[in-house]
Amino acid sequence: MFRWPKSAGSSSVSTREEPARRDDGAALNVVKRLSRSISTVGKDAAEVRGALEDTQRVVQAQGQAMQALAQQLNQIGQAQTAISTATAQSAAAVQRARGALGVVGGEVVGMATTLAQVSEAAAEITKISLQTRLVAFNAAVEAKHAGDAGRGFAVVAEAVKALAGQVESSSKAIVSAISSLQDRIDRFSAELTENRDKPSPIHAAFREVEQDVQRISASAAESSQQMSLLNERAHELEREVLEATHGLKVAFDGSDRFLRMSEELVEQIAESGVEVDDMPFIRAAQQAADEIAALLETALANGQISQTDLFDESYRPIEGTAPQQHTTRFCQLTDRLFPAVQEKTLGFSDKVVFCIAADRNGYIATHNRKYCQPQRPGDTVWNTANSRYRRVFNDRTGLASARNKRPFLLQTYRRDMGGGRFVVLKEATAPIMVGGKHWGGLRLAFNF
Repeated sequence: MFRWPKSAGSSSVSTREEPARRDDGAALNVVKRLSRSISTVGKDAAEVRGALEDTQRVVQAQGQAMQALAQQLNQIGQAQTAISTATAQSAAAVQRARGALGVVGGEVVGMATTLAQVSEAAAEITKISLQTRLVAFNAAVEAKHAGDAGRGFAVVAEAVKALAGQVESSSKAIVSAISSLQDRIDRFSAELTENRDKPSPIHAAFREVEQDVQRISASAAESSQQMSLLNERAHELEREVLEATHGLKVAFDGSDRFLRMSEELVEQIAESGVEVDDMPFIRAAQQAADEIAALLETALANGQISQTDLFDESYRPIEGTAPQQHTTRFCQLTDRLFPAVQEKTLGFSDKVVFCIAADRNGYIATHNRKYCQPQRPGDTVWNTANSRYRRVFNDRTGLASARNKRPFLLQTYRRDMGGGRFVVLKEATAPIMVGGKHWGGLRLAFNF
């Protein structure tokens, strides 16, 4: 314990106590300097913690991106497998078509052979008809020589001769038609018959299709190999991101413990009675908390609000707000009562950044007037910095301040001002007790 100077005593006692006073004064100065140093360390720890938070967010975003990439690569791999399967099926279909074409070609050759046989038969019929006409002609001549006795035979001979002529004409027509059809079948057969030295248009087309299918198959195989390499690399990156996330969590937890240790050291020094630099802000926070509590107790006593409504925890979202704002049944009351205390305490020192009362869940119904600007639709960055009322701040600092029941709490943290801007602040917190029940905490933030 430090010995504090006494106001009474003899000169001899005063003489004996003079070295002790000097020792106590020197000790107090050392403690104050130590408090300032610890406070500076706390500020550095808060900045480190904030930087780790930023890095964690980046790594988490990278991890999510890697997971999305892995899913996309898996989908691409599935699509490539389907392409390979379809390509193989296409190649098999081309082979079957070529086989069928060969069968058709064989049938066409058979048809050509049959037609040749028919043509030969027709030619034979033509020969027979010629011979028949010759015989009929000779018979007609002999019938004329026979006179009246051969007249009937002459008539028959003429009929036979005419019929033979018709047969000859028909057989010649058949031979001509078969010859024309034979030419067409020969050309068709040539189209269907595979000749690698001089391929027909049909086989050339089939060959092009086969080559295209082979190129697609080769490209799919190469792409599949590349995708396998990409998948392996993606899994490696995902593992690295997970390791980095774990490492950052360890560092974050360590910085958090270090920050809290520095805060507790400053608190313990302040609790010992030493007038550290933060004591005026601690007393101001405690006084403002007492004033807020008195206003709320008076409002309850006068029937301005019920206890149920004052401790309302049904935070109803306000539509179309970003960041999200909420309303409760005690907002109108706090809008009437809190500004008088909060704005007065805000002017306590030019170091004070804000003075606000939060309920035990970190909900700020009424902020300082300069931070109670109506939101601008679509301008989240501006809203984050200037429209901080009707919002829930349930981060580490916000919840610790809101739920603290000790006489005071000191914290150091990095405040998000929007647009990527941050500022390191200290905060003194005192509990707000209404009728013996913990309502929340008075948060007084100030610069170093």
